[in-house]
This record gives sequence, structure tokens and C-alpha cells, in this order.
Amino acid sequence: MNRKDLQELMSHKAYPSVSILFPTHRTFPENRQDGIRLSNLIKELINRLQMEFTKREYQPLIEKLNKLTFEHNHSYNLDSLALFISRDYSAKFLLPFPVKEQVVIDDTFLTRDILFTINRSPRYYVLALSEKPTRLFEGFHKDISEIKNENFPMIHEGPGGSAPLPGEMGLNKSAYRDEHHKKFFRSVDRAFMEIYNNDKLPLVLLGVERYLSFYNEICTNKNIIISEIKGSYDKANEHEISELVWPAVYANIKKQRLELLKKLENAVSAQKSTSGIEEVWRFAAQGRCDTVLVEENFHFPAVLSPDNRGLIKAQDPKAPGVMDDAVDNLIETVLQKGGSVYFMDDGSLSDYQKIAGILRY
Repeated sequence: MNRKDLQELMSHKAYPSVSILFPTHRTFPENRQDGIRLSNLIKELINRLQMEFTKREYQPLIEKLNKLTFEHNHSYNLDSLALFISRDYSAKFLLPFPVKEQVVIDDTFLTRDILFTINRSPRYYVLALSEKPTRLFEGFHKDISEIKNENFPMIHEGPGGSAPLPGEMGLNKSAYRDEHHKKFFRSVDRAFMEIYNNDKLPLVLLGVERYLSFYNEICTNKNIIISEIKGSYDKANEHEISELVWPAVYANIKKQRLELLKKLENAVSAQKSTSGIEEVWRFAAQGRCDTVLVEENFHFPAVLSPDNRGLIKAQDPKAPGVMDDAVDNLIETVLQKGGSVYFMDDGSLSDYQKIAGILRY
């Protein structure tokens, strides 16, 4: 699931909208339980729909749900499965993080837990360059999962790849092979950028030096590459690649956080900053927050002020009308208005009441 998917889910409003979320298992034999659990949740859903709708009214929802699940192979499960169905929408997502088991019927889809986890976890891409094949992974904290679609994994089927080099006299085979490798990696880059443009995350490259050089020569956006790791990893599994790339990703996170603190200091000097949850909330609602920095474990249950423009801290997070965490609502607002949000080490924003905004104006 990328941010575009999440935004589409969040914008959907129709009654009934059905959300089914439950934790799954990546390995055998535990994943044999997942199909049984899903069947039980579908039965629970049908029972609840029967209490509110006629069969003619709810049957189209069940048909959409059955179509989503009929060909699903639980052998490829990650940590959770999320299903979303309404009369005009259906989608299935494998999630690389655990969620609370829930069946919800509402006028919107249940996205809060997913939004919370995605917002607060470092995410990135890993592109393992090879001619047989190039693989793409999405990293989520220390775990990675391979992205498989109509393009990836991608095999070099041209000359020098699956196809042999021509045998003409006088042909510089080395140059010919290199040119077709570059052509292949241009195809890789185009396919990758289609994914990147829907969810703009940093990129780690893996590959032998020759392939890294080719990709750097033809890639669309070098600025998103945070690390390059040399070597042949054609047969490396997800766990091995995760162990390989996480230190580089974490080093980049630490470097980025130092740069952001410096940027915040400059904004303070230029009087283009704000701090404290109430003030950042107000400027975010106005669309003035270009960048928001927030400590990783800062949470703030709150209610809206009487004029609906500010926040009042809530003593009971579970009381009716209370936002269980206004920080997440604020993040959603900043992202919707084209801003960026970065999580910082706990204690690093103590001078700013744990949250700060760098303003556009």
C-alpha cells in the first residue's frame, strides 16, 4: 500500500463501506490458519449485514469480497491483510506490519491504524540490479517485502541478456552488450519511477559495480539514491537483503535528522517557525507548514476548541469526541496540504515542546 492508495481510501465515503483487517503469517504452517480466520470474519460480516440490510442489498458486497479472496494465496501473506469493499469499490492489501483484527461497517473505510503505522515508520525502496532479474523491494523499518507486479521482477531479454549477442564480423561486442544493458536499465528506471511517483521514498541500490554505473548514468533522479551497496545479490532473500541495507538506511535517517535540526534553527532565526502542538496545529490548518518535525513517541489526545480552530488536551483519551492522538490528525493535514513530516529522536525537540513547524511564509 502506498500513499496514493491510502489517500484514495481516505477520500472514499459511502454507506455501507466494509473494512476487514486482521493479522496474518508469513510462514508455513502458521499461514494455514489465515484462510480459516478470513472465512470466519466473512461469516461475521454477513451476520452483521443481515441485521441491517436485505440479501438483495448486501449480496453485491459479498460478491466483491468473494472475488477479492477467491484467488488469494495465503502462502504469500505478510503480517496483515486488509480488505475494503463498498458498492463501487474493492481493494486488497498485504501489509508488512501487524494490525488489530477488526470488521467495521461504516460510511468510511478504517484507515487510522494503517495511517498511524505508515506515518511513524521509516520506509524506502531497494532496487537490486541484475539482468536475471532486477528485483524491487519496499522497506518498512527493518523488514522488506518484494514488490511483484506487471514489471517487476524484470528480466533483460535483449542481446547480452537472455538473447545472444550477434556474431557479425567487426562488431564491438563489449560496446554492443553495454548499450543494451543501458537500454534494459532505462526500462527498469521507467518502471520504478511509475511506482516512485505514487509514493516518494528514498532508494537503496544493490548490484555489481558495472550495473551500478550503468544505472547512475541513465536514472531519472539521482537525488533519491541514499546508498549504493556493491555485490551480486541475485539469490539473496528478503531477510538477507534487509540485514544488508538497514544499516545504510538508518545512517541516512540519522544524517537527515541532523540536517533537519539545522534547517529548523535557520527557520527560527528567520522567524519562519512555530512550535508546540497547539500552534503547529493552527498553522497546519492554514496550509502554512512546509515541514513538521515531531518526536517519535509524542502523542497528544485532544478535543477541538469551541471555535474549532485550536486544541485542548483531553484527560481521558477514550472519552466521546476525543481525538486519541491529535498528532496523527495533524500529520494527515500537513500531508494533504503538500507538506512533509519527519520523526525525530525523543528529546531532540525539547526546546520546541516536542513538535515544530517550518513555515512557508
